[in-house]
Amino acid sequence: MGKMLATDTYLIGEAAEVAYSNVSTGADIEGNQLLYQLKMCIRKANNIDIAVSFLMTSGIKLIIDDLKNAVIRGVKIRILTGKYLNITQPEALYIVKQNLGDSVELHMYDIINRSFHPKSYMFEFDNCCVVFVGSSNISRSALTNGIEWNYNFRSDVDPENYQRFKDTFQELWDNHSYELDDEKLYQYSKEWHRPAIYNEFKKFENEESNIIPLFEPRGAQVEALYSLQRLREDGGIKGLVQAATGIGKTYLAAFDSRGFKRVLFVAHREEILRQASVSFGNVRSENTRGFFMNTLKDTTSDIIFASVATLAQEKYLTPEFFARDAFDYIIIDEFHHAVADQYQRILDYFQPKFLLGLTATPERMDGRDIFALCDYNVPYEISLAEAINKGLLVPFHYYGIYDETDYGNIERQKGHYQITALTRAYIANGARNNLIFDYYKKYARRQALGFCCSREHAEDMAKFFCENGINAAAVYSGDRGAYAREKCCT
Repeated sequence: MGKMLATDTYLIGEAAEVAYSNVSTGADIEGNQLLYQLKMCIRKANNIDIAVSFLMTSGIKLIIDDLKNAVIRGVKIRILTGKYLNITQPEALYIVKQNLGDSVELHMYDIINRSFHPKSYMFEFDNCCVVFVGSSNISRSALTNGIEWNYNFRSDVDPENYQRFKDTFQELWDNHSYELDDEKLYQYSKEWHRPAIYNEFKKFENEESNIIPLFEPRGAQVEALYSLQRLREDGGIKGLVQAATGIGKTYLAAFDSRGFKRVLFVAHREEILRQASVSFGNVRSENTRGFFMNTLKDTTSDIIFASVATLAQEKYLTPEFFARDAFDYIIIDEFHHAVADQYQRILDYFQPKFLLGLTATPERMDGRDIFALCDYNVPYEISLAEAINKGLLVPFHYYGIYDETDYGNIERQKGHYQITALTRAYIANGARNNLIFDYYKKYARRQALGFCCSREHAEDMAKFFCENGINAAAVYSGDRGAYAREKCCT
């Protein structure tokens, strides 16, 4: 038999009827989940006030489109959230700001010695107001199938208690919270660490459901996109994003370029260009893509991936190949190389509407200033330590071991050790290998990564570890994109 749903039907606005139950427990049929109730109210309300102890990305994504439509209708939206257990995600706050802009008022609770744990949603309609109170914060499980108890009532049925909720919200808003403007939001993001409790949330949030597209901004990308958008709104035409390896800078560039028709992606290695083409294809599948490198000379595709060595040649930086304004948006990968002559010729020739530099390491040993190339605009940066603290990258332990290698006799070229000579010195040093192996055993974990000075050195170390009973492999880039040559134990 089917399940009966007890409902109360009332008028919202001028003509819309919405049926709902006063109680939702998380065990109800889908139509009575809190998410459904909130969506129906958001679509018809004139004013919306939300107070939740925490805000998660998985939850805000479920209602952000409804809130956007409400903003278009001129609805006033206020959201008050807190730092309970450090659960509120900066990414969720940036999604709110990016999608709703200045049309939403976003506040953070600001009393240190008093807990903040409300879960309430208040909607004002033409002829009454509705309040939802209970246990559901803004997260996927809390709004859908988690066991959460929520109750709602109308102002015309219980005006006294409605007014108490309304007055308390206003008191917290006016006297015990602060506005999360861009500066405060950036500060919160910088200080935020991913709490251990997230390991439990992962079991229930199920963010990888088919409701969420596979290729969409995540984590630091959301924050960076908001900052880049703000930079352009303020008139900036150049920007440098400094982000640790693994954050997804190429995908960030693809997402940020979606508002521009013709795009140029410049890098110094063919494998980077080919990988970038795949990333852009996943984000901008409707656009044509081509390469300008070696014998490939595509000049007409929407998105062109060009090698520095090819594009920087004077014969190609001409109107016969590309007009100065041929590209609306230009990305320079590994931007710390951009002070080199080849990059400078490209930067001097083209006149895009926006230039994006990407790098994980903006500091140069020669002291040359790459920030000037982007008018000193650094709209977003996230260090390796920050990325690990946010749970975006896997934590690791880095061990540097002192050895007695005599570097005084090793040849140097342009301030760097000559690789062949350095490799020869390392391979010939059996005592050094034994020292490294002893420390590996001391600090041994399930897996380890050792950085070597050359392919030959990597192969020699892999062989040494295998001969001593530890499975090891030498991994490096090579011809045609192959990147691993293994020397493992049998």
